[in-house]
Amino acid sequence: MMKRIKSLIVFVLLAVLSFGIYAQPMQQDTVALSESEAESEESFDPGSLIIGHVTDAHSWHLFDYFDKSGQEHAVAIPLPVILIHQGHLDVFLSSRFHHGHADYKGYRLIGGGVVREEIICVAADGQPLTTPTGETIKPIDLSITKVPAAIMINVALIIVLVMLALRGYKKRPNEAPHGIQSLVEMLVVFVRDSIVLPMIGEAHYQRYLPYLLTLFFFIFFSNCMGLIPFFPAGANVTGNIAVTATLAFITFFITNLSGNKHYWIDIFNTPGVPAWLKIFPLMPVIEVVGMFTKPIVLMIRLFANMTAGHIVILGFVVIIFIISNMLSITVGAGVSVVSVIFSVFISVLECLVAYIQAFVFTMLTALYIGMAVADPHHEK
Repeated sequence: MMKRIKSLIVFVLLAVLSFGIYAQPMQQDTVALSESEAESEESFDPGSLIIGHVTDAHSWHLFDYFDKSGQEHAVAIPLPVILIHQGHLDVFLSSRFHHGHADYKGYRLIGGGVVREEIICVAADGQPLTTPTGETIKPIDLSITKVPAAIMINVALIIVLVMLALRGYKKRPNEAPHGIQSLVEMLVVFVRDSIVLPMIGEAHYQRYLPYLLTLFFFIFFSNCMGLIPFFPAGANVTGNIAVTATLAFITFFITNLSGNKHYWIDIFNTPGVPAWLKIFPLMPVIEVVGMFTKPIVLMIRLFANMTAGHIVILGFVVIIFIISNMLSITVGAGVSVVSVIFSVFISVLECLVAYIQAFVFTMLTALYIGMAVADPHHEK
């Protein structure tokens, strides 16, 4: 069974690569290889490189290369583009845009680098379509971009990981865990005994344990996959604010839908507060605002920490090229050694941060849920 699963994973990855990888010319002018390389070094933009890595895109960029004629080519995996405009559905691969150098079906891909990628509508002559007020017309974009594709891959790998652990339990029901089973069991027991049970309490924790385990595994696995610099990893999933906002507001809805009557009474009639604060609704306003600031804090904390980590790592890497362009190759080589050492150090530190952020997000979620379902301690 395990061999079949491994064979299936390898087959799917090879099929995706063989079907989806394409190479399109990035420059229209043909120049000598040395001149092209010099021009690319002069036009090297570290900001575009860094922001382009941490932001979303309509294709999964792998690497660039120069052919013998000096043309620069980008190798990327095209992703499905799904657009709705004037009630008409268009579905095609992002390779139709040729990395933003060609229009397709009246659409154009713009942005990239420090500017967010987006798709606009264009006329037959290539001019962008605008509204009477001068705003650019954009279709409804439901495309599967890099981040959603990475989420699907991460979820599939987590399912495979859990199924392999489950298979180990079925084969060895009364034996000590082994291999992948040991890793999964260690994390599950840790989340249950060190996070969920203390924060929610023995009376209610089992009801919320599946969600909190899913939350921890998804964040931790996505953080770790984002540190691996090659396909199918490398996507900055938890550094996308839409992803962290979704996780935070799921927590918000679960917390408030699970809140018992004492939870709501404590919000609008806070115990131990002077009566004049209750008559003048200062405390209820603060409590209601706190209901919404909690998920916002969760969202920003995870997003900011993971994005900052990626930017710092890439910052040390691009220092090599910046110094090499400014100074001699010898000095650049010396700087590269220091940059690589610092990059490795930050990468190791990011592995710890990947675990800490999953732990903190799960712990605070369990804390908020525990506060909502807790029995009152002020009956008198």
